[in-house]
This record gives sequence, structure tokens and C-alpha cells, in this order.
Amino acid sequence: MNNVQKLHLLGQSIWCDNIQRGLLVNGEFAGMIARQEIRGVTSNPTIFMNAMTKTHDYDAGLTPLAKAGHSAEEIFWQLAVEDILAGADLLAPLYQESNAGDGYISLEVSPYLAHDTESTLAEARRLWKLIDRPNLMIKIPATGVSLPAIRGAIADGINVNVTLIFSRERYAEVMEAYIQGLEQRAAAGLPIDRVASVASFFVSRVDTKIDGYLAALAAHGGEQAGLAAQLPGKAAIANARLAYADYKAVFGSQRFQALRAQGARVQRPLWASTSTKNPHYPDLMYVETLVGPDTVNTAPPQTLHALLDHGVIRPNTVEEDLAGAGQTLHELEQLGIAMRVVTQELEDEGVASFSQAFAEVVEKMEERRQAVVQAA
Repeated sequence: MNNVQKLHLLGQSIWCDNIQRGLLVNGEFAGMIARQEIRGVTSNPTIFMNAMTKTHDYDAGLTPLAKAGHSAEEIFWQLAVEDILAGADLLAPLYQESNAGDGYISLEVSPYLAHDTESTLAEARRLWKLIDRPNLMIKIPATGVSLPAIRGAIADGINVNVTLIFSRERYAEVMEAYIQGLEQRAAAGLPIDRVASVASFFVSRVDTKIDGYLAALAAHGGEQAGLAAQLPGKAAIANARLAYADYKAVFGSQRFQALRAQGARVQRPLWASTSTKNPHYPDLMYVETLVGPDTVNTAPPQTLHALLDHGVIRPNTVEEDLAGAGQTLHELEQLGIAMRVVTQELEDEGVASFSQAFAEVVEKMEERRQAVVQAA
């Protein structure tokens, strides 16, 4: 039994945070599923940017589209949808075997729409109808203006992966949007038992941001330096563990039990950004410490490999030392590091980063499109 299977027995699913055409074509993606190394897949604009601009895997698909007169952005979406369709079909047996518990693949709406509620919902509906697979999740960023779009998509019966969650306050709003969407759907007499959602709570980026502030305080000296030197690498796990406690409170409430009686599924916390960015930290720091029932950890290839190779699996680590987690965040506040401010910065940076990646991949598509047209 590999470590992914061990985690599944403890209630956690491992999804792979990567997709690219080469893996779909050479059989490696199917092999990972068959070997039970992954139970789902996520994608984002950065993943597609790397896949489409740093390989030639997409040239054969791009050429006829360029010759047919499609724009660079149209070509990107066509190629991305083809990958998602192929991945969804390979994951379909797992989706069926798990009674729609796993086997999902995620595709993100355009990051350009992150601050436009109506356009985000319209794009979610378009992609859901276009791909037409029950194991698809549409990724919608957890910006304030996107919350009504999340609620509307759930009410429509669209599976949603809510992404770019950094703060517990925003997470509370995301859970509320999910529950309201289910309530709206149930009130309309529509089934809610097959509506699935995950809330992607980002982890390592929190430490990356806060560790920088702590290093500056420690270097400055003074009475705060000692405390600042003790806190690097602690904020992200503390933040995630307290978020899991929030999850248990919300989905253990009487309000949600009324929906559960109609077949509703919990919105699972998904730990995202779980590769370690600091080379001095253990490579599985954000995996081994966040194991818990009804959770997902989406791991990039190098983290997935490390997990399979040398991961140490212990049950329910996500609930360890909650008092210590609260103390960590309290001490950060004492140092003038406000989580509300930090997490808003991270949300803004996340949206900007995905927008930049989307712009880069479209720019590269345009270069290749022009090369095809000129050579024709």
C-alpha cells in the first residue's frame, strides 16, 4: 500500500496539481491513476502556461487551429479544454467507483474576470456546458466579488473548486456561499446530492510572505527580534489548522445537517500550494502536518514524488496543537503582522500572478499562431 492509499484510508485524497498533454499522450497520467498515486487533478493558468510554452506537446493541435483562423486566446481555450476532457475521461472510473467522492479535474475561469461577478458566473456556465463531464470542477477565485458567482454556480448544480483562499475570514464567506447555493437549489426542488465543491486554502505562500516580515524584524534587532526569530515557518500551518476547525464547526452545524439529510456533501478543505518554497524546510512540511478526514491535498509532481518516496503518515495531524496555532497568530499580531492585511496582499498577488500567466500563454500562442500562418 502506497502513501496515497494510506492517506485515503485516513480520509484525505491526494490530487495532482499538474496536467500537460505529454502525460496524457504517453500513458503516464493513466498510469498514475492505475497505480493509485492520485485521486484527482487540478490545473491553473500557471500550469497551462508552463505546459504550453515550455514544451512542443501542443504544436500538432495548434497548427490546424491557427490555419483555421482562430485567435490566440481561442486556441488556448481549445487546447486546454481538450486536455481537461481527456483527463476527465481517464478519471471517470474513479469518479464512479468513489460515488463521486474523487476523480475530479479542475479548470479555472479566466483570471481576467476575477473582479466581475456576472462574467465569472457566465464563464463558469459556459465551461460547464462545453465540457459536459460530471467530474469537472470549475475553479472560481475567492475574491469578494466572486462570492455571488460561487453561490450561483452551486445553485446551478455546477461543481466548484473555490481557489485562492488565504484568510479564515474569506474562508467563512466561501463556506457560506456554498451552503446558500445548496439551500437555493434545494428550495427550487432540485437535487443536491451530486453537487461537489472544494475550498482551496493556500498554505506555503503564507509562510513565504510572513517569513519575509519576520526576517526584517529579526535583523532590525530590539525587543521584538527574539520573538520574530522563533516564528518562521509556523504561520501557514497554524492558519490552515484553525481553518479546519472552522470547517468542522460550519459543517457540523444543525443548518448543514438539514442539507445533509437531503444528500448534500461537505465542501472539503483542499490544501493548495503545498510544495515547500524555502529549501531549509522539510519537503513534506505542508503535507504531513495537514492530514485529516474530508480533506484534499493537491500536490505538484515533485511533492507527490516525495510523498510516495518517503512520506511519514500519521492520522489527524491537522488537529494537532490548535492552542499553539492560535498562539502563533496572536504572537504575529503582537509583532504588528496582521493576518487580515497579509492575506489580502496574498489574494491580490495570486490573482495578478494567474492573470500574468494567462497573458504569457496567450502571447506565446500568438507567436506560434503567426509562425504557422506565415509558413502556410
